[in-house]
Amino acid sequence: MKDQCHYNVPKTMSTQHPDNVNTPFFSCNSLLGGEEEVLEAYYAYSHLNCREQMWDCEGKEVDNFVVKKLLSKYDSYFSQKQLGKDVFLTLRLPNPEIEKAEAKILIETLESIPRSFDVAKLFYENEIPPIFEVILPMTTSYVSVDNIYQYYCDFVIGKQHERLGGRDITVSDWIGEFKPERINVIPLFEDREGMLNSDEIVRRYVENKNLEYQRVFFARSDPAINYGNIGAVILNKIALMKMSLLSESLDMPVYPIIGVGSSPFRGNLRPDNVERVTDEYPGVRTFTIQSAFKYDYSPDVVREGVKKLEEREFTRSRIVDENKCMSLFEKCSAEYHKRLVDLSPVINKVSEYIPGRRKRKLHIGLFGYSRNHEGLTLPRAITFTAACYSVGVPPEILGISVLGDKDKDFLNEVYLHFEDDLRDAMRYVNPDSPYLPKEDYSFAKGILEDFEIDSEHKEATDVILKKYTSSHMDEAEPYILKAANKRHFLG
Repeated sequence: MKDQCHYNVPKTMSTQHPDNVNTPFFSCNSLLGGEEEVLEAYYAYSHLNCREQMWDCEGKEVDNFVVKKLLSKYDSYFSQKQLGKDVFLTLRLPNPEIEKAEAKILIETLESIPRSFDVAKLFYENEIPPIFEVILPMTTSYVSVDNIYQYYCDFVIGKQHERLGGRDITVSDWIGEFKPERINVIPLFEDREGMLNSDEIVRRYVENKNLEYQRVFFARSDPAINYGNIGAVILNKIALMKMSLLSESLDMPVYPIIGVGSSPFRGNLRPDNVERVTDEYPGVRTFTIQSAFKYDYSPDVVREGVKKLEEREFTRSRIVDENKCMSLFEKCSAEYHKRLVDLSPVINKVSEYIPGRRKRKLHIGLFGYSRNHEGLTLPRAITFTAACYSVGVPPEILGISVLGDKDKDFLNEVYLHFEDDLRDAMRYVNPDSPYLPKEDYSFAKGILEDFEIDSEHKEATDVILKKYTSSHMDEAEPYILKAANKRHFLG
């Protein structure tokens, strides 16, 4: 098989996920947006040494001039680090099949890629494209990925060969060539069906394209809110195994990305927890560096965490028993959903008071799009997680009491750091919360035997619970933030 480390694929990807408690020093507002997100990208590159920035082109006013702004404002840095060679900017598109209201933003975004190429060509005096990869969220079929690739080739690039008014002059004669000639499309899988079929979707997509490598993105947060923490881990383990086997059968490198946040429920990737998470997911090439990772720890600690991620060796994923995994998945996710039936009213109410961190909505997501699953209505994953912790109920424990002894033994083989993640979550439990499922709490205590509850976090959640029961949630935000500060993540 080809050398898996031959290509300069980043191992860290800074993202715009709003899971941070603290406002970055360069922002004068707790809601980050606009020009500050351009500065944020520069900060991630230059100060934190992240080698890739994901740029969301959905759910906000799209800035299609980000390359021009980066190169013009921070020319000293980018004259030393070439965008598209040393550091990377990767666009996250709206999915036109699901996000109908933003479908045409996709076209605007793809059209911006050749314009960014022209800007970089003038700046660097070479033809290395500053943007050549895009991410398609909520991927469910090979066609949805291929449509992006084909549209770019046929219409964004292809139109340069069209003649104007039947005359000899072509579009490229008139306004110049369009480059790069093609882009890489990265499918982002966020639900059970997509993740379990990801290998066949990718296999079909790469046929007859003569690609050097293929990247693929697996969500960690949306599967957690959909199927519970254990269910999310199981789906990711199976999907990563499938990508490793696919890479071997294609004799082509396949580089997985995983979208992990700082809470255990969303992946538990913190600057001080890098070794454990990389040990948990050995088949991952690129880990996301979300906002809590970047802004809720000191810059030196963040840089050290990023350095460890970038310097680690990329290894193949572990092999798991898919049938046994899915049997456990069904059992755990069903019990998790039973808990949500009772908890959804308080989660939804408290979520209304979780402070925002970006001047836009995030993409709607598969679970959130219909806002209905088995009769449940729930907020997005970060807000959901924050609401659960705010009332003293770590969402990681929901439904775990369904595990039998054999289940626990098998789970520990698959989810290596299950007990470590559970211990991290249980620091923030409030045993006095009326919303805490007692059977799950007792079961978690039995597994861990010893764990320490953060007393300051409990005190903050005590106040939040009082505010909730007395219908004074408008006074709860300081305590929501106090608790979040103890956790080092909002949600």
